[in-house]
Amino acid sequence: MPRCDNVGSKGGSVPYAHNLKIVEREIETEAAASRAEHGVELLQECLGRLRERLRIAVIHGGDKNADGAVLHRSPNTRPWKSYATVAQDIAAALARLGFAHVEVMADDMRLFDRLRRGDIHLAWLNTGGVQGYNPACHTPSMLEMLGIPYVGHDPLVSTVLDNKHAFKRELAGVGIPTAPFMTWNLARGPFLPAINSRFAAAFGDYRGPFVVKPVSGRASLHVHVVDGVADLGDTVAEVYAATGNTVLIETFLPGREFCIAVCGPVTAHGGRLRRRPAPFAFAALERHLDPDERIFTSMDVRPITQERFRQLDEGADADIVAALRVLARDVFLEFNLHGLIRLDVRADEAGNLFVLEANPKPDLKAPSAQSTSLVCGDLPQHGMSYDDLILSLIADRLDHLFGYRPDSVRHIAELLG
Repeated sequence: MPRCDNVGSKGGSVPYAHNLKIVEREIETEAAASRAEHGVELLQECLGRLRERLRIAVIHGGDKNADGAVLHRSPNTRPWKSYATVAQDIAAALARLGFAHVEVMADDMRLFDRLRRGDIHLAWLNTGGVQGYNPACHTPSMLEMLGIPYVGHDPLVSTVLDNKHAFKRELAGVGIPTAPFMTWNLARGPFLPAINSRFAAAFGDYRGPFVVKPVSGRASLHVHVVDGVADLGDTVAEVYAATGNTVLIETFLPGREFCIAVCGPVTAHGGRLRRRPAPFAFAALERHLDPDERIFTSMDVRPITQERFRQLDEGADADIVAALRVLARDVFLEFNLHGLIRLDVRADEAGNLFVLEANPKPDLKAPSAQSTSLVCGDLPQHGMSYDDLILSLIADRLDHLFGYRPDSVRHIAELLG
């Protein structure tokens, strides 16, 4: 797929907007040709028949401190959260959609027995893992071994998306812009940028500011802005002490901050399915930074309310929306994704866009009067409700599994007989 030159906009130049119609037409042609044989009407009918029969487990993060959760407690390289409340929101939406057998389960060593006793046909992964290294891939790996299909990313994709350095290296490999970066692990000794050849190769004459953060994390925890080279060593050591894992160092981008979500092409609107000609890129938002914020503050510290972001306008912000959508669709296709992600994107001083990271498990909290999630912020603009989004994700996953991995869902196909 061709890369695109920059074009002018109110905020500066915006990559990926030039020749946008050509790029989108290529995406649409490829997607339409590869999936034309699958009728969305048949999928709608199958889901209707499965609602009374399909046994679904919505899985949230297990607590390693609970009795019987693990054999031996070990450190968490990724800050732990149960996500149990959101799992209940997902399960409630599935029940409202007519799925008669939905259970919420904790992700720990007792999960196998719970899945077996519940005769579970399909799982929904709403967990970042329990403990240890690369925890985001632990549960999908177990489900692959058990032969239980799931809504979520496969083990390799989960690991790549959840490890910022691996994700950024793949971005660079396919030509998607990301901020210059390097990593350091204190097992190699203290970080000494003045004599580090990798630092010189990554940043050249650039001397700050920098962003220092864990390679695997969530909610902007342990993320620091460091103004100069002199303080980098201590900050890298601080982040390593907090996580016990490799640390990412990247250039600080001073421009506006955006995010956009993307999922598969099958979406629901008022309960009716449609197949789009390309992955569905939505929730194009600008994050609001308070005067004391140089990076977006953790949702654990400041809950995400409507005041913390702005929905981008299809008219006034047309260039930036178009650029974000092409970035999102490029990532979805280049990484061979089959599930929802959210991209965090930031501009430099000239307005050029750079992908910072991907959230492989965006918050799917049901919107309320008090708070919402970044993913759900503009669903009404697309004629969708929260329940429509949940239906979209399960329908698109089953569509892919039936169409391209039928051997993994034979037990579900038998329910249709």
